[in-house]
Amino acid sequence: MEERAEAPERWDRRMETPLAVLSLLFFAGYAVRVLAPGLPGLWRDLCLVVTCGAWAVFAVDYAVRLRLSGLRPLRFVSTHVLDTVVLVLPLLRPLRIVTIYERIQRRHDKPRLTLYARVMAYAGLTAGLLGLAGALTVYHYEHGAPGATIRTFGDAVWWVCATLSTVGYGDVSPVTPMGRVTAVGVMACGLALLGAVTGSFSSWLIQTFRREDEERPPGDSPGAS
Repeated sequence: MEERAEAPERWDRRMETPLAVLSLLFFAGYAVRVLAPGLPGLWRDLCLVVTCGAWAVFAVDYAVRLRLSGLRPLRFVSTHVLDTVVLVLPLLRPLRIVTIYERIQRRHDKPRLTLYARVMAYAGLTAGLLGLAGALTVYHYEHGAPGATIRTFGDAVWWVCATLSTVGYGDVSPVTPMGRVTAVGVMACGLALLGAVTGSFSSWLIQTFRREDEERPPGDSPGAS
């Protein structure tokens, strides 16, 4: 019974690095297809094969985790909403940082700065990858649209930086339906990532101070005469 419960965790640990590499390949293939439309057909087909192949592995990983969980499909989908969304929209794969953050939040042992530092580092990397995904998506749908203010990839990068950081200057903004849907997602992701970083740092501080209080000898409290 214990082995069955630990099987999904072992699978996650085993697939963490391969899936990270495939995510980068997926991003690279998608970026080339968006930013270099004049490439020869052979290279564009190769990029398509890479992106489709990576997505196929994501689908297999999802199916394996569904099988290992022992849950009914609908139950698994309802309890793994983020994984399902990431499968349907692979450009959102960096959002899996949320699951890593939840694992660390469940730890109640001695606080270790390295764990929380990893969350903050992952959140920074996630912000970069999501920013790239948002910029590529918005540029893809906006640069040729009538009345668009996002005409170059540089415009898209500037827009996504302002939006992801929740600053929102408003000098450039999407005008197409898909561009605006992407904008909503980028805003939500920006708030979530900010919450992950600040929450992780705050949790580490609270645990550290609590442990210091527990280890302090009786009568040695601050302000004691």
